Amino acid sequence: MINRLRLLRNIGLFDSVTDGTYIPLARLTLVYAENGRGKTTLAAILRSLATGDPIPIAERRRLAAQDPPHVVLDCDGAPPAMFQNNEWNRTLSDIVVFDDVFVDENVCSGLGVLSEHRQNLHELILGTQGVALNQRLQGLVERIEAHIASLRDKAAAIPAGERGTLSLDEFSALPARADIDDAIRDAERRLAAAREQDPVRNTPLFDPLSLPAFDVYTIGRILQEDLPSLDAAAAARVQAHMAGLGPGGETWINEGIRRVPQAASGARPSTCPFCVQDLARSSVINHYRAYFSAAYADLRRRVSEALGEVYRTHGGEAPAAFERTVRVAVERRQFWSRFCDVPDLAVDTAAIVGEWRTAREAVAAALTAKQAAPLERITLAQEARAAVTAYEARRQTFGRLNDALQEANGAIRLVKEQAAAGNAAAIANDLSRLRAVKGRHTPTIGALCDEYLAEKAAKAQTEQQRDAARAALDQYRTNVFPGYQTAVNLYLQRFNAGFWLDSVTSANTRGGPTCTYNVVINNTPVAVAGGTPLAGQPSFRNTLSSGDRNTLL
Repeated sequence: MINRLRLLRNIGLFDSVTDGTYIPLARLTLVYAENGRGKTTLAAILRSLATGDPIPIAERRRLAAQDPPHVVLDCDGAPPAMFQNNEWNRTLSDIVVFDDVFVDENVCSGLGVLSEHRQNLHELILGTQGVALNQRLQGLVERIEAHIASLRDKAAAIPAGERGTLSLDEFSALPARADIDDAIRDAERRLAAAREQDPVRNTPLFDPLSLPAFDVYTIGRILQEDLPSLDAAAAARVQAHMAGLGPGGETWINEGIRRVPQAASGARPSTCPFCVQDLARSSVINHYRAYFSAAYADLRRRVSEALGEVYRTHGGEAPAAFERTVRVAVERRQFWSRFCDVPDLAVDTAAIVGEWRTAREAVAAALTAKQAAPLERITLAQEARAAVTAYEARRQTFGRLNDALQEANGAIRLVKEQAAAGNAAAIANDLSRLRAVKGRHTPTIGALCDEYLAEKAAKAQTEQQRDAARAALDQYRTNVFPGYQTAVNLYLQRFNAGFWLDSVTSANTRGGPTCTYNVVINNTPVAVAGGTPLAGQPSFRNTLSSGDRNTLL
């Protein structure tokens, strides 16, 4: 409470006034004077004391005064309120000055009602508690605006090309996938297959690939065979005789012994077909007949068949056919690898054919030797066995490759089915989304999206706080506003304002909570909810100052 006006110096009409020291101010004090006696200056001093703003005093400094304004007011508490050197040593925030400045700032300017008038009146109606609620609401609104600006900046930092057709929120919300690379590859293959349905439908699967094996066991048995029924002495006698005949002797005798029975069918059955001598006294003819028996002929036949089988299976066109088969498989792999997983066909056909030929020639040489001497037991040479072993290793490796290709045929069949029923546009959309997922979770873009989402979540949380603050303010206003219109109009009537307020209500705008009301002039209401200009300029020249204990009129 202000008790005395001890000093008013160099302000308006007050040169140096100390008479107020002897005039105590009561709870209700009337100050009456004609115009131009300093009532407005006194209201300006009180307004400056309430707010601490020096301008209301500084702008009223006396002209030609050598010293700046100086004010000393005796107030409750110590020390006295003193304005000196363009500042107060203390303020009284519970002072409210109701004058033309107040009306101009809070009700109307005389020419129109602006948005700031309605907002200021709104705060005046609310009081300290309501203003605190309103300030919290406005602070939250400003925070939301800051969130919006920050979101705009963070959104601009995320490259639009990474999102494809997705919105920024959809892109940022994409979940990560551990198999994203595999998923993208599969989608790319399905899309390629859907776009090339005819080639996919018409290209065959992998044909079976194989290399023939050498039957080393059977060949070895044939090479070791002789005639078990042949007497060892007879065989030795014949072999000793044939040894002196030179190369091809055994074959020559075999052919000749077949003619002996024919000659013997004539008049002289035991005559030699070559020298017409009697064979009855020959010591080796019977050995020849035992040696070159049916079993001997059968053995020679099996040796010849084994040799023919080697050339038939491993010679002739077999190597060339093998190389053609591999070449076709390589071409098909190049096609199908665009749509599914296909094993690599890194086959050194030249090396395989070379080892194959070496093994074939080694086996064929052994059988040829056996064919020349059917009754001689032959063992497959170490070099031949090594060649066959090397070829067999190649054959098994190739066999495993063939198994993998046959397994890939299952995936190829699935590709054919999907291509026949595939929708290229839908697959392309899926692929675009998968690429967006990968881009979203790269380190750089991921960090930008996380910052965007964090800012968005913070904005949502602030919006919840704003809604709660607005609800609290609305509840408070519901209780405060009804009685304020009557109180304001009472003072307007006392001061002969010539107008009064009607339909005072609160409203929420983007700029903040405000008042809407009608100013009634000459019993004609003028709506000022949108700042409609008034028809006249009401005059305010009376001052109301209210504290905790005194009012100055």
